[in-house]
Amino acid sequence: MAAKKVLIVYAHQSTGSFNAAAKDAAVEVLAGQGCTVVVSDLYAMKFKATATAEDVTGEVKNADHFRYAEETKLAWEEGKLCADITEEQRKLTEADLIIFQFPMYWFTVPAIMKGWIDRVLTLGYAYSQEKRYSQGIFKDKKAMLSFTTGSHESMFSADGINGDMNVTLWPLQNGILHYCGFQVMAPQIFWAPSHVPSEERSTMLEGWRTRLQGVLGEKLLSFTPMDCFDGEKGFQLKPEVHEENATKEYGLTVGTHLGKALPPNNQMKAGV
Repeated sequence: MAAKKVLIVYAHQSTGSFNAAAKDAAVEVLAGQGCTVVVSDLYAMKFKATATAEDVTGEVKNADHFRYAEETKLAWEEGKLCADITEEQRKLTEADLIIFQFPMYWFTVPAIMKGWIDRVLTLGYAYSQEKRYSQGIFKDKKAMLSFTTGSHESMFSADGINGDMNVTLWPLQNGILHYCGFQVMAPQIFWAPSHVPSEERSTMLEGWRTRLQGVLGEKLLSFTPMDCFDGEKGFQLKPEVHEENATKEYGLTVGTHLGKALPPNNQMKAGV
């Protein structure tokens, strides 16, 4: 694998956690292949999670009705974003691959990581009305979620009490990563490591190490291209795309399902 730059956005409070071990494994394996690996350890950094007017240095345009997206877009254009956002954007700009390593909290990322997403992926820098989804700003970068769950895999199945993990992942992988244009890789899911024997945790980490050896050559998750939607008609799926898929058993994706059964593993496995 050609040398690449990797950014790991990491969110766990403990250096003795399984998430820390997964992060450390990624650093070791990727660096061993010649990659430059940078870690943003959000808890260690005491990264600010709240999106506020303090993220803009100097005066804001409209203090009476502060609108975060518009104000940070102007600040980005004028070089007036606060230092911690500017530094994270620099890391992201330089990276070819971004790995988000975290424990799943309440079916999503921890608050501190959501704060990183809210504050770093600013309007103008990470997305715009014209540049999003398959035409997004980060279309030349790859991104992956790597996370632990508190529940066993069976509980996140189509007939499990937590519901289908593919549905859980859609807002994160489509609504954030794909929205910004990232080439989204299949997630690395460590199922309930705190509820299995140490030998099984070791097996999980070894599987992660093996995957990392060829991770940048992997196939990507599938999303419906933006040009399949009609921008003049509320970004609805074009009639010809509907017709092409009328007789197919499954919908296009978890989100654009056309009222049909969801395509199996659409958000969990590449090439399906």
